[in-house]
Amino acid sequence: MSVIKPSLLALFALAMPVFAVASAAHAAPPATGPYKVVASIPGTDGGWDLLGVDGASQRLYVARGAGVMAVDLATSKVTDAIVPSARGHDSMPIPGTGLVLSNSGGTNVATLFEGATGKVIATLPTGNKPDAIAWDPATRRAFVMNAGSGDITVIDPATARVVGTIAVGGSLELGAADGKGRMYVNVEDKNEVAVIDSRAMKVASRFALKGCDGPTGVAYAGDADLIVSACANGVAIVSAPDGHLVASVPVGPRPDGAVWDARRKLALIPSGGDGALYVIRLTPKAGVIQRLETARGARTIALDPTTGRVYLPSAKYAPAVGAARPAMIPGSFAVLVVAPTDTMN
Repeated sequence: MSVIKPSLLALFALAMPVFAVASAAHAAPPATGPYKVVASIPGTDGGWDLLGVDGASQRLYVARGAGVMAVDLATSKVTDAIVPSARGHDSMPIPGTGLVLSNSGGTNVATLFEGATGKVIATLPTGNKPDAIAWDPATRRAFVMNAGSGDITVIDPATARVVGTIAVGGSLELGAADGKGRMYVNVEDKNEVAVIDSRAMKVASRFALKGCDGPTGVAYAGDADLIVSACANGVAIVSAPDGHLVASVPVGPRPDGAVWDARRKLALIPSGGDGALYVIRLTPKAGVIQRLETARGARTIALDPTTGRVYLPSAKYAPAVGAARPAMIPGSFAVLVVAPTDTMN
């Protein structure tokens, strides 16, 4: 997903002592609460990015470097690469169709396929370096965020065609729709949200995310009519649709996803930097109500709205050597399963 900029790495290093002091001065969020890690689904070694759940078929799709990993959630059976990809970044089930849309950052295409069989319906051109994909219920179209070209490719799954391109500018990250014709897209390098008119396929407005460096994951809380943006510098910014700041909530560093559990009225943000899932209540006052230990590197997330379960890809890493990135320990990749405790016996 997002690449950590050198400036952010320096920021994390400087922020660590401050975070330690703040933690000592304030009570830490409770470790127990409405969610619990209940299972782990192993997969093959390698990188991963965004993922999605088809609640109707109870299947999970994880974008990975060379293909889309599919999981039958009833049996935990894994299909390593149900369709191929080249630097896959997202795999999003199309609601009510049994179809899935994935993308390849290495070849600048999106692939529409049957989720059950992997049969490819269409291969469609995108902009440069396609990344996240967002679904818009108002138009029943998929919006592919192109981080390299700073635009959005709009795809109609019903006709398997590209129906438009929206020029936005900047390095586009995740988007979240309100279901009423607006989509909120995080622009990582500008620390702002671009508000998209999904019907007119144009930028309606923009607003800055004060105190945020590197926004990635975003969720729209329909119950409260609020937008939650996860920022690489370890905060979640809660905004109103007109852009005014509602709250800034401390979370862990390097989150890369955010979801809204509408049934429980809670936002969930996974932090890859400290290996924790932050559970946030937005009203009447925004704040973390649970910090659940997951795994380092568990930075992306998908919610199954039918069960309330969330899924977090992760792996174990060897200690870093010098300035090199830590190496993944062979055989350690797995998708963690986190369940709401109100559904457990």
